Amino acid sequence: MKSCLITGASRGIGRSSAIKLSEKFDRMYLHGRDEKALSETINEIGKKKEIIPLIYDFSNTDNVYQLVKAIKSDRIDVLINNAGISIAKPFETLSLDDWNLLININITAPFILTKELINKIPDGGSIVNILSTASKRVFTDWSAYCMTKFALDGFMRTVREEVRNRGIRVINIYPGATDTDIWNDIPGTWDRSTMINPDNIAEAILFAISQPDNTLVEDISLGRLKGSS
Repeated sequence: MKSCLITGASRGIGRSSAIKLSEKFDRMYLHGRDEKALSETINEIGKKKEIIPLIYDFSNTDNVYQLVKAIKSDRIDVLINNAGISIAKPFETLSLDDWNLLININITAPFILTKELINKIPDGGSIVNILSTASKRVFTDWSAYCMTKFALDGFMRTVREEVRNRGIRVINIYPGATDTDIWNDIPGTWDRSTMINPDNIAEAILFAISQPDNTLVEDISLGRLKGSS
């Protein structure tokens, strides 16, 4: 029985990925911190699959370990590290709590999940990391967010080399600005009609993990045809 774990499956890229990838997997472990929103994702998938909801808030590192314990399967074919948050403000106004929150969710959680679940991932399995164009370039007022994405990118590129000989693929996805609820909490005016649709990112993930076991699509960047963001 093929299994997939998607973090941050309550909405946005995670929800689109859960719906799209449900075509491919028999068992879906779907994580979210909002039980109501996660149930909406599950309802969209329907009852055709075995779905295990995992309600944990990754701002508390202990909860990440609790999630690992809740996974009873001996096999996780695909781990998708998607859960993340953003804080956009000038660096001198960042609090230590802001800094630690971003690190806990955007870096520490995927580190723990990858480390603790790696022995459940079989030959030909994949670790997919939803990064950002902020992994490769900086944006004013997004210093802490960019830091977490740069850090996770570097960590996962190294993991890729360490697990390559074990037949495990590490796939990094770099979307530009994507039309998700994350923009509801970001100061400023944003034209979301020009942003990437989360469904397009889900399609890219499905393409990458559907390659033959000996084929690795290492990095996928998605952006707007008329300009990067």
